[in-house]
Amino acid sequence: MIGLDTNLLVRYVTQDDAVQLPLVTRLFESLSAEEPGFISLVALIEMVWVLRSFYDASRNQIERVVEMLLRARGVIVEQRALVWMALHAYSRGNADFGDYLIECSGREAGCEHTFTFDRDAVNTAGMKLLR
Repeated sequence: MIGLDTNLLVRYVTQDDAVQLPLVTRLFESLSAEEPGFISLVALIEMVWVLRSFYDASRNQIERVVEMLLRARGVIVEQRALVWMALHAYSRGNADFGDYLIECSGREAGCEHTFTFDRDAVNTAGMKLLR
């Protein structure tokens, strides 16, 4: 198994670098069940942030990218079931993907609730406003 850094994920999904694209495409095409690529939660969250912040990706585009990675042959996404839960919530709400992942992670860990100052996360991600 090999780890896949955020910059590889961004290059692969945006296909915006003529020099790096053939390298990352060849890498992704070489991944298999026997020799998978591993995407950590940190790399996934960073990728989503880069897509929103620098590429102005829509919620729908982000949903499709995350789902594609979750379904990709030869790719292991850390805590896959948790990411699916967060993605499902993200598709119905207004908060950032990371907020849903944070809330789902807390719930899975047995947290009674997750506090935040982010009103979108309170209204749609199930967090509680710290007052």
